[in-house]
This record gives sequence, structure tokens and C-alpha cells, in this order.
Amino acid sequence: MSFEVSAEAYDRFMGRYSIQLGPQLAALAEVGEGQRVLDVGCGPGALTGELVRLVGADAVSAVDPSDAFVGAAKERHPTVDVQRATAERLPFENAAFDATLAQLVVHFMADPVAGLREMARVTRPGGVVAACVWDHAGGRTPLGVFWQAALELDPEAQDESGLAGAREGHLAELFAAAGLSSVQEATVTASAQFATFDEWWEPLTFGVGPAGAHVQRLTEPARDDLRERCRELLPAAPFTVGTAAWAARGLA
Repeated sequence: MSFEVSAEAYDRFMGRYSIQLGPQLAALAEVGEGQRVLDVGCGPGALTGELVRLVGADAVSAVDPSDAFVGAAKERHPTVDVQRATAERLPFENAAFDATLAQLVVHFMADPVAGLREMARVTRPGGVVAACVWDHAGGRTPLGVFWQAALELDPEAQDESGLAGAREGHLAELFAAAGLSSVQEATVTASAQFATFDEWWEPLTFGVGPAGAHVQRLTEPARDDLRERCRELLPAAPFTVGTAAWAARGLA
């Protein structure tokens, strides 16, 4: 699995959804004027852009472990403090932010509780930590049909349903384990329209994340089988894919 891909590849793979989730997650965290905020696992900067809109670039910091994404986020938001770092080792002092957010990131943290604990550390006492994670266990994700087809063809395929926070209630459990208080759960949603099946399928071949890694491991005949099974499961084009992600907020 890799996120060392171009920003353009990630944008086509997930960007049309993440750009819709950002305002909802920021609202859950009650991000507003006068705050200093941090975007953890910023990717190419979808949530970062929403935070800049709300509080101004000088009040936003962002981190990501991918060199490619850090470079893209810096290019797109040149006055934002963007650094290469993991959630588990944030390069900031204690209580540096009023709110710390992680969009579609917790499920990829090497140690989710440690990552959330670090997010709490850099947030002032009483400040907000918020995150969202796709409902992989419920299949309500941009990849629901993909993983359904992949598992039909190969029951041993490693889908994303077991990732941290991917089932109902688990993200809140992780927040509590990290020591956050007053934890609240929510759901955020997004949808995307596709004019053709190929518009939906092609980004899956770019090697982004677990789904992209799965496609790249397949032989060409197996890849063809997967593509055609996905085509059968999806509505005739044009079609819309609706999604939902679990979200949580807590106080540092």
C-alpha cells in the first residue's frame, strides 16, 4: 500500500469526495475565526483549503508523511506551514492549537491511539480533536462496490473493513482510549457523479492506497475479471456513488 503517488492521482481517486467532507468535519470541530488549527494527514490539501477559508492561511498548519503530498499541499497553499510528519510524532509544542483535525487518516495511522493522543497533546486544554473515517465495514464508501467484487473473486483479498475506526462506534472508542473527553459521534457524507464506467474505474489503477495496491498485484486476466464484475455491480452510466464516513470529536 502506498500514498507516494502524485497529487493528481489522489485527486482523481478520492479528491471529489474529500473536498465535500472537509466543511462537515470543520463544522463538527467548530473551527472558526481567531483559532489556530492543524490538519493531520493533510494529503494534497483538501481539508487544508477549507481551514484556510475559515481561519486564514497564517493560522493553519498541516502535516503528512508523504513527500509527494507535502509538496502538493505547499504548492496549493504556499503560505500554510506544511511539514512532513506522522500523526504519532507531531512536530509541535504542547497546546499549540485550538483544534486538530484528521480527515480519512485514522484508519491508516500505524498506531491510531498514539496518533490521536498526539493530536490531543498539541491541542490546548478544552480544544477540539476531530476525525472522520470511511464506513468500510458498512460498505458505504467510494470503494464499496470495488471491494464487494474483489472479495467475490478472491475471498482471501484484504479489504479495508477491519481498519481502525471503520465500523460503527470504533472511532469513538479510539478517541476515549486516547484520553479525549466529551466524545461525540456523527456521520458525514459525500457523493460523486460519473459519466462513464471508465471514469470510475481508471483511478483504481493508479496504485493509491489498499485498493490501488490490490489492483496492481493482479495478473492482467484477473484485473479484467475484477473490472467487469465491478461494471456488472454498478448501475448503467451515468451513475452516482453515495458515501458515508464515521466522524467523532472530543476535547483535549
